[in-house]
Amino acid sequence: MKASLQLRFSQQLTMTPQLQQAIKLLQLSSQELEAQIIEALETNPLLEQVEPEPDEADTAPPEEQRTDEEMAAAAETEALAVEPTEWSQYDEPGGTRTAASGDGGEYPELAEGPDDLVDHLLWQLNLCTLSAEDRAIGVAIIQSIDEHGYLEGTSEDVVQCLAPEIEVELDEVEAIRHRIQRFDPVGVASLDLTDCLRVQLDALPEDTPARAVALRIVAEGLEVLARQDLDGLQRRVGTDRDTLLAAIELVRSLDPRPGRQVAGADTEYVRPDVTVERRGDSWQVRLHVNLRPQLGINSFYAGMIGSAGRQDADYLRGQLQEARWLLKSLETRNETILKVATAIVAHQQDFFDEGPEAMKPLVLREIAASIDMHESTVSRVTRGKYMATPRGIFEFKYFFSSHVGTADGGECSATAIQAMIRKLIDEEPPRKPLSDAKIAAILNDKGIDVARRTVAKYREGMNIASSSKRKRLF
Repeated sequence: MKASLQLRFSQQLTMTPQLQQAIKLLQLSSQELEAQIIEALETNPLLEQVEPEPDEADTAPPEEQRTDEEMAAAAETEALAVEPTEWSQYDEPGGTRTAASGDGGEYPELAEGPDDLVDHLLWQLNLCTLSAEDRAIGVAIIQSIDEHGYLEGTSEDVVQCLAPEIEVELDEVEAIRHRIQRFDPVGVASLDLTDCLRVQLDALPEDTPARAVALRIVAEGLEVLARQDLDGLQRRVGTDRDTLLAAIELVRSLDPRPGRQVAGADTEYVRPDVTVERRGDSWQVRLHVNLRPQLGINSFYAGMIGSAGRQDADYLRGQLQEARWLLKSLETRNETILKVATAIVAHQQDFFDEGPEAMKPLVLREIAASIDMHESTVSRVTRGKYMATPRGIFEFKYFFSSHVGTADGGECSATAIQAMIRKLIDEEPPRKPLSDAKIAAILNDKGIDVARRTVAKYREGMNIASSSKRKRLF
């Protein structure tokens, strides 16, 4: 084959480092972005943290512009101010704080807050005066409690767990278990639901109204109560109707899963990316103050580039370029988030005016077309970004939902239909809850073409029980 030269033209998209960085920053949540900024500050000497400019809406007016009422309120606040307490005057030279009564007693050292249910119970166990053997039993019991507060297995399993290192009797384990059941939260280390509810009732004062009847319901009538057989339950416990109803309410006030009162995982907090406020007749979107660029170029190191040696100058120039790319990427990220949020608010004006039932159907393609961006870019923005509104804090993707046809040929949002279903269920009579078919018929009467299966799917998606389980006879 004869070799030849040919000239061809082609066009292709190259992922430059700047573009890759911009895409990476765009898909980060505000918490992840903060961690990224901290890492950049620690590794790049050309970056420095700067104080953000105060927001005009958050800036207090100067004194000459304050009204008489504002000046009076400020003066009253200053008059009520008190000096902070000097705790050092109560401290001994050794650093141990003594009782104010001067009796020589010492406060116990304050420990850090408990991390989960097990730590919370162990902390209380350590406050008890127990023998080494009883303490070992208590630790074994606590470490066998699940997240709901129930003992995994039986007391016999605890005995076998301790053997052969520690030989204990079953009644010793039961004695310590009963003691732990009265720890906070009351009812942990129980064997079953009956045991858990009984302990909580035992912890109430003896003169609690209907307490004795509630104990009989827990011991003998939980299955009858679950069937909502009021007459059968009354015959089972042998009491009048008013006392029975009071006892039922008392049982319902108990916690069947006491372990959930103590969080086992770190709470994740949501930090809004934008804030939506009503100004005049329209809704305005502004970038949250935490997202405004708080980085700048360090002028000292930037000024050293001209006088530094070649190797140092090359390093500083590289760091300067990376710093500029980061600042530009942050600015682009914020502009994109603000642009997408503004387009969402403009499309969902009825939601902000009337609530979830007025939500319009919306897909990513519509927002992308309205702001002249690629659909993948809008998708990155809507994940992990939150909007603070007078109706609550919502993730961007909350405002997107599929289209459902209406009788007049129009379209309705799936989110709006879910809000309608929830409202119908909230307003239904407890003795005669609405079935999925009845809810579908009501929505059809309103012109919304929705099937019973669709109603059931939306109801289950909102974790709402079926009509048979929502029914309340008393």
